[in-house]
Amino acid sequence: MADADSGPAERTLFDQLGLDPRLQETLAVLGYEEPTPIQRSAIPPLLEGRDLVGQAATGTGKTAAFALPLLHRISALGRNAGQPSALILVPTRELAMQVATAVHKYGRALGTSVLPIYGGQGYGPQLRALERGVDVVVATPGRALDHLRRGTLRLDNLAIVVLDEADEMLDMGFAEDIETILKDTPRTRQTLLFSATMPPRIAAIARRHLTDPLTIQVGREKTSADSLPKVKQVAYIVSRMHKLATLGRVLDVENPTSALIFCRTRTEVDDLAEAMNGRGYHAEALHGGMSQEQRDRVMKKFRGGTVDLLIATDVAARGLDIAQLSHVVNYDVPSEPESYVHRIGRVGRAGREGVAITLAEPREYRQLRGIEQATKQKIKVERVPSVADLHARRLELTRESVREAISGGDLEHFRVVVESLANDFDIMEIAMAAIKLAHKGEGGDLDQEQEIPEVPVFDKAPGGRRSGGRDDRGPGPGGPGPRGRMGGGGPPSGRGPRADRCGGGRPSGPGERRGPSNGGGGGGGGAPPSGPMIQLRIGAGRAAGVRPQDLVGAIAGEADIPGRSIGAIEIADNFSLVEVPESAVDQVLNVFKTSKLKGKKVRVRRADDTSKD
Repeated sequence: MADADSGPAERTLFDQLGLDPRLQETLAVLGYEEPTPIQRSAIPPLLEGRDLVGQAATGTGKTAAFALPLLHRISALGRNAGQPSALILVPTRELAMQVATAVHKYGRALGTSVLPIYGGQGYGPQLRALERGVDVVVATPGRALDHLRRGTLRLDNLAIVVLDEADEMLDMGFAEDIETILKDTPRTRQTLLFSATMPPRIAAIARRHLTDPLTIQVGREKTSADSLPKVKQVAYIVSRMHKLATLGRVLDVENPTSALIFCRTRTEVDDLAEAMNGRGYHAEALHGGMSQEQRDRVMKKFRGGTVDLLIATDVAARGLDIAQLSHVVNYDVPSEPESYVHRIGRVGRAGREGVAITLAEPREYRQLRGIEQATKQKIKVERVPSVADLHARRLELTRESVREAISGGDLEHFRVVVESLANDFDIMEIAMAAIKLAHKGEGGDLDQEQEIPEVPVFDKAPGGRRSGGRDDRGPGPGGPGPRGRMGGGGPPSGRGPRADRCGGGRPSGPGERRGPSNGGGGGGGGAPPSGPMIQLRIGAGRAAGVRPQDLVGAIAGEADIPGRSIGAIEIADNFSLVEVPESAVDQVLNVFKTSKLKGKKVRVRRADDTSKD
């Protein structure tokens, strides 16, 4: 296996790699001087026609590593009677457009024609372009297979196949499509496979479809300290029941210009987007269950700056080129170090500063440290910002707002108010009262904010010592204040009595799962559950439109128990599971004998009661 990180000690230039002079001229015009490690390692053997397996992280220059030799070879081989000479398979529409644009840009001097084909676009333009003849097709597997079955895409004379982001294509269910497509290509083709991770199923594809491939493992390019991406990596260790409140608090303190939040599943994405919208943010969901039109609309809003938070799965976010992204948040600890690297690689580009935040449950602390060891980068564990920290940030926001108002002028018509008050009060008291009103108007009222408790970490930290889960007990991260948003467990400031009933946990497993509610509820505040909890089974679930806030509202409102006393919630298709304090079980059961949920009577019983609904 070749390691692209261990590149030659001497400086290598593109004109030393054997590329077509016209490609070299194009690269010079584009300002490319020195190839990245993956380009140095991959281009020469690919020019010789070798098959290749590349494990490549985001930002390594992978696209140019396969596009440049691909263009060189198909130009040398000559046109293919209107049929494509190269096929590049990618997982998403966004990546198809991105790769097609790059290939077109590099191959302009060669006169290479490129066509992206993907779902969500009409067949008409694709059919007309294929009839005219193209050199390179960049396609998602599903749409490529559609054209093959229609007979509109011919691969008889194909010389090169590239499988880009192979792991993501398999995760999206394209394995059978890829197998079918590859069986329809000449056995003499050159095959390139790139993947961020190398699980056994990727290795199996390589064994079946590649011939004596060169294997290259690619890390991020080693750069000088001055040019390293400026990414601050921090983590917060929190219990599941306080995860949502922690996310709100941290975002309030960080005040991101634009943030990408990663969740594991589509259900998590939808639920978290709903919860964050309820907290005063403008959040949008992005996942594979959405139509292409919906995805395009979301991305247009996010790039236009009208959306604060984009909440997405890894697959949906793959291939997105988002400028000026300030924060990436891992709502769950990624299962693999490679996934973590891919996620945080989206900030800190082009010398800009960025922040990568991870929310970890105590049981995930060892996993977090494993990522730290694998990436050889420090992830600083910080204390969750306190109510006092949030208060300080909001005061800072108020001060800046007042400063801007003074700088903006146009204050003269308020002079009469100040002068009349000055007859009865000290001018300093008048100013403080005005600041107080402005502060409340900015969402600075913290009466309903709750402290988020620290939690112990029971995994052994590296070195064999027990960790309390905190590397730094100083104040929370700095930055300008929030924009009148709520960060803790109470209702959003300025939004009336709406209860924050969405819970703080994440869905896991086949059903929709939430942690305990962080406040609101018909029963008011109260303390989080501390005594024994009993799980109740409610005979209605997702199919009946039941959401976590419906359950919290019904139980807290009708049974008159604090919303914060309700534990984890899991919603399956036809039933739901809710944890309530043992002392409140009989009360809840009695309430549901006469009350309705979503307008219907439902049966509620203890989950350990084996009788059927």
